Amino acid sequence: MERKSPVFTAFVYVCAILLGAVILAPLAWLFVMSISPAADLAAKPLRWWPQAADFSRYAQLLSRAENSAGAAFTSSLRNSLEVAGMATLAAVVLAVPAGWAVSRTPSVGWSLSMVIATYMLPPVALSVPLYMGLSYLGLLNNVFGLALIYLTILAPFTTWLMKSGFDSIPREIEAAAMIDGAGLLQTWRIITLPLAAPVVATSALFAVLLAWDEFFYALLFTSDQRAKTLTVAIADLAGGRVSDYGLIATAGVLAALPPVLIGLFMQRALISGLTSGGVKG
Repeated sequence: MERKSPVFTAFVYVCAILLGAVILAPLAWLFVMSISPAADLAAKPLRWWPQAADFSRYAQLLSRAENSAGAAFTSSLRNSLEVAGMATLAAVVLAVPAGWAVSRTPSVGWSLSMVIATYMLPPVALSVPLYMGLSYLGLLNNVFGLALIYLTILAPFTTWLMKSGFDSIPREIEAAAMIDGAGLLQTWRIITLPLAAPVVATSALFAVLLAWDEFFYALLFTSDQRAKTLTVAIADLAGGRVSDYGLIATAGVLAALPPVLIGLFMQRALISGLTSGGVKG
């Protein structure tokens, strides 16, 4: 094995530390803001560390008291979980067979390219027809209606990812299984899906993050707590004349926890998919 010089090793570690600092510094400051008293956040010069940690904002936002900021926040948290979950599940269920079909039938690849081309349009250009469609179906200010809108965003992207994943799986493996007597569904279950598990997990992870962070359509198609998502709820906290920046930071910390936990879970799924898919000789 080639030995690397100490200077090169030190350079790699320094770069990794700098990258980690750039990524983690805003998150660390967000947490510090969430536990800092309002006086510390308004002090000049700014106090980078609070004199006394204040966790009362977490209790305030997680409270279920009627007509409180906590009730609105927890309702929005539940709505975000429902919308992101439904949209992601539907997108993956559609993307797996669609991506496989486009991968194995290159002559219809143009259809996926045309669908992905819709990403070139700004969201505001589609807002009027989507609003009219939801209004006609009676799905305005409805979590299912919002999930349906998110599906139009997620499905093309996840299909494109799945198509790339299926392209890396040799067709000969599927053909050999069918020659041995396996049907299409058996080939999928035994051969194709285990090999594509890392791509499925990656597609689901990106879909969850896209749905969780979406703001424009959530703001446009929701009006109260029946369907309002976390991104809109946090914007509402910042919309007053006098904003509690610590409370906004606390909402940001709590809103970041579900994606982090989902990412950790999906990381295990990625490793499991990489180790379980394979062909024994």
